[in-house]
Amino acid sequence: MLLAFFKPYGVLSQFTLDGSRHRSLADFGFPPKVYPIGRLDADSEGLLLISDEPMWNATLLDPEKGHEREYWVQVERVPSRDALQRLAGEIVLGGWRTRPAHVAVLDPPPELPPRVPPIRFRKTVPDCWLSLVLHEGKNRQVRRMTAAVGHPALRLVRWRIGTVTVGSLAPGLWRELDRQERASLLRRPGTNRAEPA
Repeated sequence: MLLAFFKPYGVLSQFTLDGSRHRSLADFGFPPKVYPIGRLDADSEGLLLISDEPMWNATLLDPEKGHEREYWVQVERVPSRDALQRLAGEIVLGGWRTRPAHVAVLDPPPELPPRVPPIRFRKTVPDCWLSLVLHEGKNRQVRRMTAAVGHPALRLVRWRIGTVTVGSLAPGLWRELDRQERASLLRRPGTNRAEPA
């Protein structure tokens, strides 16, 4: 099975806690013997795929397979055109270089469920929502990218992996992907050919 889960803020992408103050995936009534495909940090929200089939790790996590990951990120201040171009290009972060990304301003801002707890509001500092589409997922990459161009992330939501989106899921809820959605994740983007399982 392959499940789409809207991971809330403050939840770890694992089933055991090891003394953490955060909640774990064990709190959300998943079927037995499933595990997350990839991860989202505790302070990030959005789409997390969960499965009991090991093949999905190689299919979805290998950057060479080209599965896009779209993140909606709320940043401090409104980025200039130069900052947006830098985000879309290659940024050196701690000794490695990001792959080019697709970046767009989300105007109007996306309608998302409120975060609990809410982000800190500051009257004197405007904010802006961006869409970043990546083909990789390094540790805290989106936050590090936006900080590198002078726009710290306030809220981060992974909206999409390949063709599968959060859609109408509320935070903390999950659903099983249907046959068509699973098949779309097996196709190499831009073709009708299935990836080998």
